[in-house]
Amino acid sequence: MRFSVENIEVNFPAPAGDLLPALGPISFEVADDQFVCLLGPSGCGKSTLIRVLAGLLPPSAGAAYCDGELIQHPLAGAAIMFQDTNLMPWRTVLDNIALPLEIAGMSRPERYRAVRKLLPQLNLENFELAYPAELSGGMAQRVSLGRVIVQQPRVWLLDEPFAALDALTREALSLELLRLRARSLQTIILVTHDINEAVLLADRVIVMSRRPGRLVADIPIDLPRPRLAEMIYQHEFLQLAKQIRGCIEDQRA
Repeated sequence: MRFSVENIEVNFPAPAGDLLPALGPISFEVADDQFVCLLGPSGCGKSTLIRVLAGLLPPSAGAAYCDGELIQHPLAGAAIMFQDTNLMPWRTVLDNIALPLEIAGMSRPERYRAVRKLLPQLNLENFELAYPAELSGGMAQRVSLGRVIVQQPRVWLLDEPFAALDALTREALSLELLRLRARSLQTIILVTHDINEAVLLADRVIVMSRRPGRLVADIPIDLPRPRLAEMIYQHEFLQLAKQIRGCIEDQRA
């Protein structure tokens, strides 16, 4: 699925009764099956933009399109993952991952078969009957990621899904995301504050300005795939990270 963002603006009501500009105007396109990372200063509207693309928030001005169709309602074929795992504490790993399939009306045997087929890819095959309180942070995020993957979505909209994790777990889950995505390509838009994570994952990195967020750089990541953790020490990787860091620091000046 491809996206086209045309002069999107989002304003929120301010306490004084005025409007607070949160985003834009911003315009860009995302090609089919492309992996794009959004970076920028805190509060620049990255999460707001994800919600517009998901059809959860109407823009104040401008328009967003998916496959040429105006986004006016929750986007069919898209799965969203946030920093908060939002796991239901009374449901097992099996039932948490199966939740979207249950909502879609799939029978219990069918959805359990689909989830059990996925569990080994998530390194969770021995935890299907565990509850969220029994999981580490990384495992809980893998459950949340599984809930995205099991839907077989055409679009993944990921809003800092690994931000609360320690560096090693975050890196491991980033590589897991790449491995899972390689099995069947999707269009992915990922919000992150981590420059190395963006360079490791993305085909393109879009850098946004301070609020209201505008596009200040659109940087292609021409590193070969598959991407490996040791690539972060290579000259080409470091140069791209330096370029992105410079764009972000210019916004903080």
